[in-house]
Amino acid sequence: MLNYIRKIVQYRELLYFLFVREVKSKYKQTVLGVAWSLLQPLSLMIVFTVVFSLFARLPSDGVPYALFSYCALVPWQFFAGVLGRGAGSLLSNQVLVQKVYFPRELIPLAVVGSAVVDFAVGVVLFVALLWYYGIALGAVTFLVLPVFLIQCLFVVGLIFLLAPMNVFYRDIGFIIPVAIQLLMFATPIIYPLSIVPERFRPYYILNPMAGIIEGYRRVLIHQSMPDWSSLAIAAFISTVLFALGLLYFKRVEFKLADVL
Repeated sequence: MLNYIRKIVQYRELLYFLFVREVKSKYKQTVLGVAWSLLQPLSLMIVFTVVFSLFARLPSDGVPYALFSYCALVPWQFFAGVLGRGAGSLLSNQVLVQKVYFPRELIPLAVVGSAVVDFAVGVVLFVALLWYYGIALGAVTFLVLPVFLIQCLFVVGLIFLLAPMNVFYRDIGFIIPVAIQLLMFATPIIYPLSIVPERFRPYYILNPMAGIIEGYRRVLIHQSMPDWSSLAIAAFISTVLFALGLLYFKRVEFKLADVL
């Protein structure tokens, strides 16, 4: 792993170039530009608040539903954005992959970097919502950093698996949008984790995003410690997935140019 990290550092300028190109291409010829990364979770927050709070009357752990849902939507958009663009990143860069050698994983890593920019833009509005609803940030807020790192480990591991698999099996590109939609309802975004029956909860938290979303809410909204057990499960699964994803990526790396 140390040798791998050292090799990535050697190609840091190429990684930066791919990152900048990814950010520019995402919002090329758009009027609002990076503001779209703010409007997407904001529009969903408004719809969810009207439908699930005013009509369906879903609970929100005693906090305003707009804040409750937006706190989950920002990291969810980060997750969905990385999967949506990352899985097809090798295909969209096939000319680059075929003509010159470099660590191919730099391409999906650049997608993750561009998604972090969108995530940061979404956080700005979230901080404004915290101020509007009178929720002060304290020392426990810094615990959001390990939650974010666990999520990054999870999404990077996923795209290390899915990006090369999408090269060999193009069905992956059709499965991912459906899987993202289904997984959204298996994650506590529109409802709190507390309404999941106790007997199902041990299986429910096997979804790493469940523990991650709940961690964001506890740390940022409730200013309390995260649920360490569910977060530990998410961290374990994410670490294993990252190791398997990296192993698979490096194993098939030199076959990608031939298949593309």
